[in-house]
Order: sequence, then C-alpha cells, then structure tokens
Amino acid sequence: MNNRLAIGMLALLCLLSSAPSMAASRAMWTWEAESYAMVEDPAVAEEAAAYLKSQQIDTIYLYADAYKGRNLIVDQPQLYRAFIERMHGKKMKVYALLGSWYLSTQNYVLPAYRKEAEAMFRRVVEYNASVPEAARFDGANLDIEPHILDEWNDDTRADLLVGFLDMSAAVMRIKQESGATLMVGPAIPFWLDGIEVEWNGRHRPVSEHTINIYDYVALMDYRDKAEGRDSILSHAASEIAYANEVGKKVVIGLEVSSNDINKVTFHEEGPKVFEQEVRKVERALRNEPSFAGFAIHHYRAWRRWSGQYWE
Repeated sequence: MNNRLAIGMLALLCLLSSAPSMAASRAMWTWEAESYAMVEDPAVAEEAAAYLKSQQIDTIYLYADAYKGRNLIVDQPQLYRAFIERMHGKKMKVYALLGSWYLSTQNYVLPAYRKEAEAMFRRVVEYNASVPEAARFDGANLDIEPHILDEWNDDTRADLLVGFLDMSAAVMRIKQESGATLMVGPAIPFWLDGIEVEWNGRHRPVSEHTINIYDYVALMDYRDKAEGRDSILSHAASEIAYANEVGKKVVIGLEVSSNDINKVTFHEEGPKVFEQEVRKVERALRNEPSFAGFAIHHYRAWRRWSGQYWE
C-alpha cells in the first residue's frame, strides 16, 4: 500500500470515528381518542405521521383496545391494517398500546380480572396472525399500573405487585405459545427497583422480575434533568445494568404533560431544555447494550407543549 493511500484511509477512519452516532429511537405514547382518530381517518394519519417524523419520532405506541363502546381491532381490523401499512411505508414502527384509564385496566393485576388481561393481549396476537407482515404490530406496550389502584398501600403493595408479575407471565406465555414475534414490554415506574418481592421462589426487586419476564421495559423515568441526584440517569442506572446482564432492553420514558410536581415533567422547561437533557442521557447510555431509546408521554400533550395544537 503506498503512503498516499494509507494516509487517505487513516483520514477516513478518523472521520468515521469522530462522526456522531445516529440518534436513539424515539417512541410516543398515543392514547385512545388520538389513536382512534388516526386509525379511522387517513388524512389525520398522514398529518400525524408527517408531524411525528418532523419531531424525530420513529415509533408510535398506538392504542389498540376498546374505547367508548367500540373495539376497532376486533370490529374493523382493516383500519389498523391500513394504518400500520401506511406507517411502515414511512419507515415508522407501530406498537399496540394496551392499558387504559377508560377501561380501569389497573384491575387486570387482580386474579379476578386475569381473563380480561389475557384477552386484551390475545386480540393483538390474533390480529397479527391474520394480516400480512407489513400490517403487523412491531410490538406491544402494556400500561397496567397497580400503584393507581385504590387498594394500593404499604400492606397490600407486595400482593398487588405479585399479581402484576403473574399477569405479565400469563401474557408472555400467550406470546410464546402462539409463536408471535412482536416485542412485548410494560411501562413501569423507576422506583420498582426499590421494592423486593418473592415470586416463583426468588426474592428480588420487582424491576428485575419484570425485566426477566418481558422482552423490554419502558421505564417511566419521569424527571426533568439528566444528571445528578434524583435524575433520569440515576433512576435508570439499576435497570440498565440489570438488563445488560440478562440481555434485555430498556426504553427511557419521559414526561412533557403538565403536572403539579415540576420535577417529573419537562412541561415548564420547554423543548430546548428537553433536547439538551435528552442528548446528555443519550451520550451517557449510547454504549450500553440494553439502552433502546426513549418513549415520550404523550402525543396530545407533546403537540400542545411544542406549540402544534391537535384536537
């Protein structure tokens, strides 16, 4: 190899090594009314997709259950098929968002509601099995939060969390038995790593049990600063480390909705600070095998917050 060629190759390698890595994936939770509007109206879907791509969002957590007496994934699955095909054509992923304040799905951790929980997930699996690959959900995100139950207190939380783990195992058995390939994971609060329970004969933090069960977790890491005490990175540290050990993924969930507790949301800080802090998190975690990007809560709130109203 002559000297000129060697120098050229060395310069190219230096350039490549100094180039910034691709930005981490960004998902957005999209709740009942907005999801149904996108699925039912192609014009709404097109506008939403263009907007989301402009905001660096590449994955939609799209609500896929009953709402106001209808269940479109059962009654009109062709609407989901058309929407998902459209999004895939735009290089966007679509996850089925399961869990709803409207349906009080926090109850699904209770044994009496286990069949409802299983049916909720099975409908997505059956939908995926009935359509071509281009129309299938890429994954599912379960937002089933036992801590919002009226029954939740210091005396009951262990039992309720065991119920959450039992429900989670039942969901993943359905996935395994069906041969479904979609990625499945729950939204979980960061503080589950501070609660230990015994489950299936093993005593460990609830966060670790949950990571063991699912393909990934969306960690509701709701803080408005990247670094330091009580920060996004400090609260994600144990989940990232454990997921690295067991070969699972962690999506960092962030909040932009209005909240009386300022530190849980970027609502007051605004988009510029949000981007600054997200980049800090991304730089800190980009070499962690388990880090799988961000999920932002939620579509309507983001559009209002960023000045792009959507009704």
